[in-house]
Amino acid sequence: MSEIEIRPAGPADLPAITAIYGEAVQFGTATFELIPPDLPEMTRRFGELTSAGFPWLVGLLDGRVVGYAYASLYRTRPAYRFTVENAIYLAPESHRRGIGTRLLQRLIDDCETLGFRQIIAVIGDSANAGSIGVHTKAGFQMIGLHPDVGYKFGRWLDIVMMQRALGGGGRTLPDKDPGT
Repeated sequence: MSEIEIRPAGPADLPAITAIYGEAVQFGTATFELIPPDLPEMTRRFGELTSAGFPWLVGLLDGRVVGYAYASLYRTRPAYRFTVENAIYLAPESHRRGIGTRLLQRLIDDCETLGFRQIIAVIGDSANAGSIGVHTKAGFQMIGLHPDVGYKFGRWLDIVMMQRALGGGGRTLPDKDPGT
């Protein structure tokens, strides 16, 4: 069995990240983007999030980037500063190998360390059993469904909302502010 490595992403990983996401945009329903962003755009997105201190991770199999995950603000208004949204994308040949689970667990750990208290998964397509399963396994709970809010590949798509508390969640006051 090949060894899975999870580590922080760097600029050298961006071509592989761009290719993985491009495949998801062109052929999948996990994202509602319709046109795959190019390398400069993905570089801009990566720089924006990592320079703000958000975690962005890659999963490697035999030294090759086969997946990535990151966290970003759930919403931009200041009261949401303790809540992040996660994203995970895998190369098609890497599904069902534990990479998504490992990426998500490390992302959860990193977000807790940074002081975030809630993590939200906004899952494209209610038929996305793989993503729903990975999030359920990581302790996320279903909090809602937005039916028919996206239109891609000639059909209406739902959004599945899942949430997991980080650290003390909403039971205690935060001891550190991720914005400081």
